[in-house]
Amino acid sequence: MTAPTSFTARAALAAIVLAVAAGAAAQWPWEGGGQRWGRFRQEPTRFATPDDFDGRFNFCRIMYDSTRRGSWRTDYPNADRNMSFRLAELTKTLVATDEQGEPKHVVVRLTDPLLFRCPFSVMEEVGTAWFSDEEAARLREYLLKGGFLWVDDYWGSRAWETWVAQISKALPPAEYPIFDVPVEHPIRHTLYDVDRIPQIPSIQFWRRSGGQTSERGWDSAEPHMRAIADGQGRIIVLMTHNTDISDAWEREGEDVDFFYTFSVEGYGVGINVLLYAMSH
Repeated sequence: MTAPTSFTARAALAAIVLAVAAGAAAQWPWEGGGQRWGRFRQEPTRFATPDDFDGRFNFCRIMYDSTRRGSWRTDYPNADRNMSFRLAELTKTLVATDEQGEPKHVVVRLTDPLLFRCPFSVMEEVGTAWFSDEEAARLREYLLKGGFLWVDDYWGSRAWETWVAQISKALPPAEYPIFDVPVEHPIRHTLYDVDRIPQIPSIQFWRRSGGQTSERGWDSAEPHMRAIADGQGRIIVLMTHNTDISDAWEREGEDVDFFYTFSVEGYGVGINVLLYAMSH
């Protein structure tokens, strides 16, 4: 795994993340395995309200309907919280927080007008997603008005085909073709040099399989970073397929081996994408 190109850069990022965790432990009552938001917990959905948006960064997750087993809630809410927290610590980005100092991550539907308050948004496990005509039209409007969507954690050819069918409702491929993001693209070098896309499995699969990373065997053997750009060349949809980048954020504190194997690179990719989305 080589998100930062050199061992020195990778080690430095790991040291920073660990130092941040140690510093935060003195400020906040951490739970579970030694990090602020580590072990899974079910809780009510935190839908966006107008008061959530004050000009600082909000991690916006899009809720969608599923055609089969799968959920928009995958990695929610801990990935959203941890990524927001690390973004604030590893960059100078101002992150929106509540009265307790916790990041204001929010959930929106494609038909919610508050979606347009989110310059950056995420959808998880999109291999089960389904968009109505109204949702597709709103997604197109959002993206072409300056929005950015990152989709992650969907594996294999069936999931890919399902997602392509849905995003094509909003962005027809004849007008907005999907392409593989080349290694020299700025999104892969915004802060850290991402020379290859790490394949990050869910922590459950990784443990159960004895350290394997391809969750669908031969059908998901190669991770991809693909994208759709607007007429000016700005990436408006980023697609990380056959990998679960956000699990590296959600599960960072549960297993030290998982952290060093996946979380450092997962944050490297995540920080790059967020900084690109907010500066283009």
